[in-house]
Amino acid sequence: MKDLIIIGAGPAGLTAGIYAKRYNLDFLVIGQTPGGTAIEAWQIENYPGFKSIAGLDLMQKFQEQLGQKIIQENIEKITKDFLVYTDKNQYQGKTLILAMGSKNRKLGLENEEKFLGRGISYCVTCDGPLFKDKIVAVVGGGNAALTGALELADIAKKVYLIHRRDEFRADPIWQEKIKQNKKIEIIFNTRVVQVKGDKILEKIILDSSRELEVSGLFIEIGTTPSSGLAQDLAITLENDFIVVDKNQATNIPGVFAAGDITNNPLKQIISACGQGAVASFSAFQYVYAKHKN
Repeated sequence: MKDLIIIGAGPAGLTAGIYAKRYNLDFLVIGQTPGGTAIEAWQIENYPGFKSIAGLDLMQKFQEQLGQKIIQENIEKITKDFLVYTDKNQYQGKTLILAMGSKNRKLGLENEEKFLGRGISYCVTCDGPLFKDKIVAVVGGGNAALTGALELADIAKKVYLIHRRDEFRADPIWQEKIKQNKKIEIIFNTRVVQVKGDKILEKIILDSSRELEVSGLFIEIGTTPSSGLAQDLAITLENDFIVVDKNQATNIPGVFAAGDITNNPLKQIISACGQGAVASFSAFQYVYAKHKN
């Protein structure tokens, strides 16, 4: 039995692991995607110590500092005695940190799944290079959408940036860069209502009836918490986010949570790291109070 099992390998989970190692806990980090959705970030300009760094590079530094292999297995269920069942093994811990992060929100369009990987993507950093010198569109109005459009402008022939409202909610610095980029056409007060093509995406239809011939559609409309596993443990949720206290503790003794999966309002890498550190300290205190006498 492990002292601690950390579920999730994004900024919160990796930081929790780094601290667990310093506390000399016997622990595991389980996560299918080391670095989590943070690896999709084109440029991060608000993480202390780096004027600008790609999300993938930053997460690689986290993994190097962790210095321990991440178990890349799919978790199927968790029991109330902290047995974690994956598609390959089972593990048990004295305590758990849930740091599963979030998953990309979808537009919910007919054929959206059909064209996934055939023109539709939720990750500019992952798939943007496939659209060199082509015409693409980005949907969204936050930081991810605007930075994604800027990244694509360095690759594609033209970028449509489509937002359902009349103004962006992204940081002003990104809005200014978007306005200055001549390869980006902004379309406000508009929704994508249809995606069309034969075997690959060929065009999108807007609610204004305008048709845009594009090779790629990047959907950057936010995320939803990946809190499904928390239901196995009867953990209290609020709008699908795990409710935690100042110690990152849930309503279940021995279960802590950190990062975008929690009801903490700030969804940033640096806040996820802080929560991961606190959760690890709380798990350390719990293990030694309950099991080490």
